[in-house]
Amino acid sequence: MTTTPIRILVDSFADAGLANAQMGNAREIVSRLDPHRFHVSIFSLAEPDPRIVRRRNTRLIQLPPRRQTVRILSEFLFGAHQILFYMKASPASRVYTNLRKKWRDQRTTIATIESQSDLSKEPTIAQENIRLWQQTVLRCDYLFSNSRCAQASLHRVHGLSSQIIPTGVDTRFFAPDWERPPNQRPRVLFAGSLRPFKQPQFLLSAAARFPDADFRIAGEGLLAAELKERIARECLKNVALLGPLDAETLRQEYQGADIFLFPSRWEGSPKVILEAAACGLPVIVRNNYSPETVVHDITGFQASSDEELLASLDRLLANPELRRKMGHSGCFHSQRYDWDLITTQWEETFERVAGRSELRKAS
Repeated sequence: MTTTPIRILVDSFADAGLANAQMGNAREIVSRLDPHRFHVSIFSLAEPDPRIVRRRNTRLIQLPPRRQTVRILSEFLFGAHQILFYMKASPASRVYTNLRKKWRDQRTTIATIESQSDLSKEPTIAQENIRLWQQTVLRCDYLFSNSRCAQASLHRVHGLSSQIIPTGVDTRFFAPDWERPPNQRPRVLFAGSLRPFKQPQFLLSAAARFPDADFRIAGEGLLAAELKERIARECLKNVALLGPLDAETLRQEYQGADIFLFPSRWEGSPKVILEAAACGLPVIVRNNYSPETVVHDITGFQASSDEELLASLDRLLANPELRRKMGHSGCFHSQRYDWDLITTQWEETFERVAGRSELRKAS
């Protein structure tokens, strides 16, 4: 007996190489969904990810250069799908959300919460974007947070419940190079957007404190010019700004580093710390969001202050054996978050919600 595949419309882009973390996560999930059980429709603007192109039972919706909102909304309203997954905060989503009740739309909407929900505390996020997020993503039938911190923040700020499905990592792609020769000088890596809450400028303070180590900063964003100017002003010859990197080059940076330092103050469960761990790096983070992907004193350190971050870095710089031990532990721990395992959780979720007639928030 054959079963008709569940039809899912994914509100994301299949384009290869897009740097947006959420869109990258969506591509990882879509590429792994069982094609016998799930038919997937997903939007595309440019060259799509070849894994999605190869996937059977996949429909690529090519968007025009202009009037994309109209095309996306048309698919929301009239597409032959049962589940709308990964809904983003967009004008099309807002119109669709407002029409759903009036049209008595019975399809299920699912959104992910991948950051803390007190968005007003992050000054780089415009108030209009916050309102749009509240009017779309938060009104979905089911909400899924990617960490306990994101889940608790959503409940505290908006009184909404959610289930947890973590962000994953491709452990076949992000893997250690245990055979590489040791660096002559310890190498410390940061990867992420160069925005104030990510605190990339902390790497410069660390570089001044530890001149015998090299610091590499991968990413782009608002602080790029400020970082470049400060590096020149303070003559920080042990700092390199790498700019935005594609996945292959970023993997090489992970594999060539000794420590991953991520001093961000405001997160859900950032994928870069999982990628770094999967590549065998000990990871240093703040404990503001207590990421489950970093086990304190085993796979790295969770610090409560700048001085604790620096003390943790000092300890790792001085002890290659501790770096090796924590790197191996982090690599092993990251296996729990492999995208194959995470996608299985999404498959079970899709089958569960597709079999229910009532629409309610996940609890």
